[in-house]
Amino acid sequence: MAIEPQAQSEAIFGVSQRVETFWRMVLRRFVRDRAAMGAALVLVLIALAVALAPVVSPFPLGQPDLSSMLAPPSMHHLMGTDDLGIDLFTEILYGGRVSLMIGLFSALVGVVVGGAIGAVSGYFRGAIDSVLMRITDVGLSVPLLFVVLLLSVLIGPTPVSIIAIIGLTSWMRPARIVRSQFLTLRELDFVEAARAVGAGDARIILREIFPNAMAPLIVNATLLVGQAIIMESVISFLGAGLTPPNISWGYLLNQAQSYVTSAPWLSFFPGLMIFIVVLAVNLVGDGLRDALDPTSKLRR
Repeated sequence: MAIEPQAQSEAIFGVSQRVETFWRMVLRRFVRDRAAMGAALVLVLIALAVALAPVVSPFPLGQPDLSSMLAPPSMHHLMGTDDLGIDLFTEILYGGRVSLMIGLFSALVGVVVGGAIGAVSGYFRGAIDSVLMRITDVGLSVPLLFVVLLLSVLIGPTPVSIIAIIGLTSWMRPARIVRSQFLTLRELDFVEAARAVGAGDARIILREIFPNAMAPLIVNATLLVGQAIIMESVISFLGAGLTPPNISWGYLLNQAQSYVTSAPWLSFFPGLMIFIVVLAVNLVGDGLRDALDPTSKLRR
């Protein structure tokens, strides 16, 4: 039986010449980044805790205890209670569900919309590119906080509407990132080869160019998650965000405004959770950026 050249060389030299794929290399580099891995572990633990809130929480959500109103943190109430005697740790868990959901899905909406606009703009260029980029420039020049506040008041603050509002006002930077990638990639040989064999524009965009333009888009998506959580927290803190039964960390901060000095734990713990999650998301984004760039020096 004939021996394949690769198998023959492995038999002679006793080593396997296995080629490492790009995404395997990215995973290996990401795992070596201790800060990014630690941040990813923190995010996983928080996500599991909020997903299993009915199991983790010692009290049902919305169960007031008039004998324990504004109780400070203790062994019985780990994060204290609010002005109705509701356990704050329970509210943090259930509020985290909404905050993380809004962050993730808002980022997804922004990346999908921005990716589509950037792909069309960078691939077709010309008049289409000019029109889409001028719209993008206008979007970048508008103060987004005021737009989000206005739309939240007009449409009504629900988790779905907040996701749509934040997602549809955060697509501009992903669009620019994807456009710049398409402008470079569309001129390379593999795209010309695809055209030569009769591939249409849709196939070239979706199957040939877009997979090669995903790396910077993935990094930007992680940053959009943190920005969306902060944006939702800000509009909820200003009173234009979610209302019960849909509570979030921003809503808890809004409710704590009157007790900043008398019951500081009401604002400290929601603020701490926002800080931890946004910091962890940004560290994961930095780790992905370094892992996706082979020329970068990994952090230890």
